Amino acid sequence: MQKILVVSDTHGHDDNFYRVLDIEEPVDGIIHCGDLEGSEGRFALAANCPVYFVAGNNDFFSDLKRELEFDLGSHRAFLTHGHHYLVSMDLENIRAEGASRGADLIFFGHTHKPVAKKSGNIYLFNPGSLSYPRQEGRRPSYLILTLSDGGEISYEIKYL
Repeated sequence: MQKILVVSDTHGHDDNFYRVLDIEEPVDGIIHCGDLEGSEGRFALAANCPVYFVAGNNDFFSDLKRELEFDLGSHRAFLTHGHHYLVSMDLENIRAEGASRGADLIFFGHTHKPVAKKSGNIYLFNPGSLSYPRQEGRRPSYLILTLSDGGEISYEIKYL
């Protein structure tokens, strides 16, 4: 069983990230969907697990990659901030890109609004924002993804 913490759009305001880490530890991996604004080093040091970070549209001086592909158990993951795929308009572009890469797990941010849904055999995950939430109620949000040893997926959007 793997427990993965998925966050996004912290924008250099790190207190909620550390708060979530305290709540959810232990975790087997951390995925950050971009707009860290310089916090990647501190986040990596705080984590006691593998970390996957990508640059967002506000990570101007970052050396982080714009996109990553990696395996999570028996699943293939595609991670990007999402702004290059027009995720504020709809999710078809990012879904198609992930599918073309053989991914069944797609992680993105940018909209500051949480999304967790399955489209065909592909899961689309946006944890929302821990710093500047934009969904109704405007509560900071993150996502917990659980992968069973048999490959089953469960997930929950959580709020602070």
